Amino acid sequence: MKIRNGYIMPVLLMLLGALMGFGLLYMKNDYNINIIYTGLVIECLFIVVYSIVVFTRMGDKFLVLFSFMLISIGMLMICRLDIEQGLKQIVWVGVGFVAFFGAYLVYYFIDIWERYWYLYVGLSVILFILTLAIGRTVKGSRNWIGVGSIAFQPSEVIKILYIMFLSCHYSGAWTKPIKEKITPSVMTAIVTYLFIGFLVLQRDWGAILVLFSIYIFMIYVYEKNPLFLAVNVGAALIVAFLGYKFMHHIQLRVTAWLNPWEHIEDIGYQVTQSLFAISAGGYFGKGLGNGAPYYIPEVHTDFIFSAICEEMGVFVGAAVILLFFLLAYRCFKISLKATNPYNKSVGLGVTLMFSLQCFIIIGGVIKFIPLTGITLPFVSYGGSSMVVSFISLGILQAISAREERGERSE
Repeated sequence: MKIRNGYIMPVLLMLLGALMGFGLLYMKNDYNINIIYTGLVIECLFIVVYSIVVFTRMGDKFLVLFSFMLISIGMLMICRLDIEQGLKQIVWVGVGFVAFFGAYLVYYFIDIWERYWYLYVGLSVILFILTLAIGRTVKGSRNWIGVGSIAFQPSEVIKILYIMFLSCHYSGAWTKPIKEKITPSVMTAIVTYLFIGFLVLQRDWGAILVLFSIYIFMIYVYEKNPLFLAVNVGAALIVAFLGYKFMHHIQLRVTAWLNPWEHIEDIGYQVTQSLFAISAGGYFGKGLGNGAPYYIPEVHTDFIFSAICEEMGVFVGAAVILLFFLLAYRCFKISLKATNPYNKSVGLGVTLMFSLQCFIIIGGVIKFIPLTGITLPFVSYGGSSMVVSFISLGILQAISAREERGERSE
């Protein structure tokens, strides 16, 4: 009875909702059979992944459920915008599915992650240098590396490496100073500002905001010296002011945020079209296929939330936010329950990463904060984001499984 009520009913509701959504889109889109195939693949993948998680006792049962709910909403909108992109995204979801179990197995069976802070820094620096040396510049940011027809964003991988690096210190595993005055706290600050310097050269403002926000929150949770937190917050404000003062790109973003209506024909166009779309959708939306999301540039990546609100309504947009709240709640719960200090710290870092990305991108498209170019995890179109999100989920799943099975290392 517990399995039926606790696990089966949410699955049936999720599958029924996805089936109805893809069925409506199929009829609206001239009975394109690829839409049905896409919906069936999503549902089959979910059934396989969820069944393995439940019956092999892989820890928390709701991480996969909430993430696949978000994926279903995102896939529905991507297929409505461009079925070809929807078919490509299915491939990345499948790769993410493999990456999820790979990350779970590797993290679960290897228990020496807290020893190698220098390895995480070294790998990140190599990725930064490769990006600057052979990377591609897309929309003003040099943050892509191409291998044949496949391109990925190294900064997505660096986010996980950075969290694992911070956790080496904040878990208490790394306590020895490198030199007399270079304590682990000082070293984490040096590495953080080094990473930010690389990201400034790449003009990847979204990644800067995510990484530095994770750092500030980790300091707030773990550091006992309030002066250290104040110094870093002050440094962040100074860097932000200097960036606004001397970097034209940041000035344009802030100007578009403060008064997009005055610049509606150029730098304010994206934000204003986003607000028009959300407003036009109302509470219940115009219906799949009845809106005009194509007026929003990059609607399938940065502005997919606006398209969801326009065609599915503000209520569905609120449901997406609530799903992220629920996902964050389960992630925080896993982190709080973890008895291993390193796992606790990594769990907190990954939770912050998901939460901050959601806040930054949704806050940007509704004009709450200046817009930065990052994706909405599990929802937006993009292979790098999808795979790395699944890897992060696999790590959390492994931490949860260890607690559930009582395999705790103090």
